[in-house]
Amino acid sequence: MYEYSEEVVEAFLKQQGKLFDEPVADNAPEAEAFLEDCMAVVVDSIEEVQEYLEEMGIDVGNMSLDELEEASEVFPIPNGQYLIVEG
Repeated sequence: MYEYSEEVVEAFLKQQGKLFDEPVADNAPEAEAFLEDCMAVVVDSIEEVQEYLEEMGIDVGNMSLDELEEASEVFPIPNGQYLIVEG
């Protein structure tokens, strides 16, 4: 089981509307449980986001790093990391 930092959980709570039409979590424990259930991944850079998505078989070759950061499943974290949630 992956442990998500408080900063990651809070960022997901604030940004979940980017990926989902309706909230999937109303508080930090629900958000953390949701992230665990869908096996969300935290990476350290946007380049690692690109590598991860390519490894998962998603064609991101034509996307700029800025476009990747705006992708609905990519959540920037204030500390510079990125959360990837496959909806």
